[in-house]
Amino acid sequence: MTPVLLLAAEKESAQVTDWAARIGWVVGLALFVALIYWLMREGWKWRGTLQGDLPELPTTPDETGPAVLTTSGRYHGSTTAGQWLDRIVAHGLGTRSRVELTLTDAGLDVVRPGASDFFVPAAQLREARLDKGIAGKVLTEGGLLVVTWEHGDKLIDSGFRSDHAAEHNEWVEAINSMIETNSREGAER
Repeated sequence: MTPVLLLAAEKESAQVTDWAARIGWVVGLALFVALIYWLMREGWKWRGTLQGDLPELPTTPDETGPAVLTTSGRYHGSTTAGQWLDRIVAHGLGTRSRVELTLTDAGLDVVRPGASDFFVPAAQLREARLDKGIAGKVLTEGGLLVVTWEHGDKLIDSGFRSDHAAEHNEWVEAINSMIETNSREGAER
């Protein structure tokens, strides 16, 4: 045989792509991702059902007085106090969003565009501190303003991050000062 014929006999055609197998894998992967998403959504709804005993969140009263402090930033969620991974999702407390915080003598007004607003009366405030994390959000040490408040018979930690992190210390001092003042006035009565 001549070398040209040998060369032609050894060549094979390119392998044909098996489109049916590829489409099957893509559809299978899409179904798997959809199943995982659905399971996560059902878990979120189930957690909300388990926390159904949490009363409705208070709304901002008509008269709150002048603002002591205001800031804008991010609301990162709420957890059971002292348990930074036990997220509370009932009444929209698990929904992350932008936030406008206003501290007045009446309490802490939390305005969240795209999520439900709530108000923490001054008498329900328990503590403010700087922390490094809350369910699903971990920052550098002191990067998160955490406000502990009482709602019903439950203590709740809510995490906020101001657009200007340098303001966090001022917020901690103002809220803790307000709590001390309210507890002194309550003890005198």
